[in-house]
Amino acid sequence: MAEELNSSLEFTPTWVVAGVCFVIVLLSLCAERGLHKLGKCLRHEKQDALNEALQKLKEELMLLGFISLLLTVFQRSISRICIPAHVATHMLPCKRETAEHNIPAHYQSTNNGRRLLSEATSDHCQLKGKVPLLSLEGLHHLHIFIFVLAVVHVIFCVSTMVLGGARIRQWKTWEDSFKRKSGQAAHVRRHHHEFLKERADGYWRRAAIIGWMIAFCKQFYGSVTKSDYIALRQGFIKEHCPGNPNFDFHKYMMRTLEIDFKKIVGISWYLWLFVVLFLLLNVDGWNTYFWLAFLPLILLLLVGAKLEHIISRLAQDVTQSGVHANESATRVRPSDEHFWFGNPRIVLILIHFILFQNSFEIAFFFWIWSTYGIHSCIMEKLGYIIARLIMG
Repeated sequence: MAEELNSSLEFTPTWVVAGVCFVIVLLSLCAERGLHKLGKCLRHEKQDALNEALQKLKEELMLLGFISLLLTVFQRSISRICIPAHVATHMLPCKRETAEHNIPAHYQSTNNGRRLLSEATSDHCQLKGKVPLLSLEGLHHLHIFIFVLAVVHVIFCVSTMVLGGARIRQWKTWEDSFKRKSGQAAHVRRHHHEFLKERADGYWRRAAIIGWMIAFCKQFYGSVTKSDYIALRQGFIKEHCPGNPNFDFHKYMMRTLEIDFKKIVGISWYLWLFVVLFLLLNVDGWNTYFWLAFLPLILLLLVGAKLEHIISRLAQDVTQSGVHANESATRVRPSDEHFWFGNPRIVLILIHFILFQNSFEIAFFFWIWSTYGIHSCIMEKLGYIIARLIMG
């Protein structure tokens, strides 16, 4: 009876209620004002793409808030939905070792704060000879998992943006060096010659299998050289802005990175569908969690090899055009034809999926660890855990 009284707001000290509300509202206002200040700073610095990415992030936070609201408002109604007991024993993530009153073990509440309501819900279904569709404890854990997933995904996207920006900033010295020597035709020809020699020299490079093997290995070392950068820069300028030879190609690439970041920071509908599919297939004995860890690694290597292969194909297009004794003949001609189905957006979608799936992998690991412990049956064997973390 004491626990029942203490669990109600009718018998909770007003200073406790007011204090908790004050802290929650204060943290929410600080987060909201912080995002508002960040948006003003980005607009002041004319970082339109990053500001749009921030707006996309706010939309995702609003969606998460709506999901959280739905789970909170309808948790009692969901937990009062009853299903036959034999249906609740199929496709379990862990084997049921114990049973109490014919209710599956994963329906037994372990949180004292929800035990009374959980028992009332279980009694409601037991009177019908059934079990709850999902316990209050299970809804609470699902609530936490969705929040952790979104936070980890945003952290991964921001980290990728920072690392990608750092990588591109290393090419700034190449941009400045070329501009200082842009009037020297010999300097331009030398870099074009190196580009063609590294990427297209030799008949064997044109063989599909050999070309893909070279592209696959190239992504691990010197993926983009100075000659690659200058050749691609000249090809882009000649194709899109021939009247401005001093076009800042490096600055353009940074803006493009920011635009791409805006597209990958969100969680699209097909990514949420992937989460639902994984939760469905996470069945005991299937080792879905382990095999899923290979998917982003395979896709990452495939995308990296494809991008390297595209650069090589651009160089081969130049050599196949015949004579390349001067700059105009050796000019790289940008084209979407070398992308899958002639659509560069497919690569960006795959990168988006890789980031999200890797975020999901790490978020799921920490969620299980903090909720059920490192020895939970969902974690599987220690060897599987180590392998997944290394690949992640």
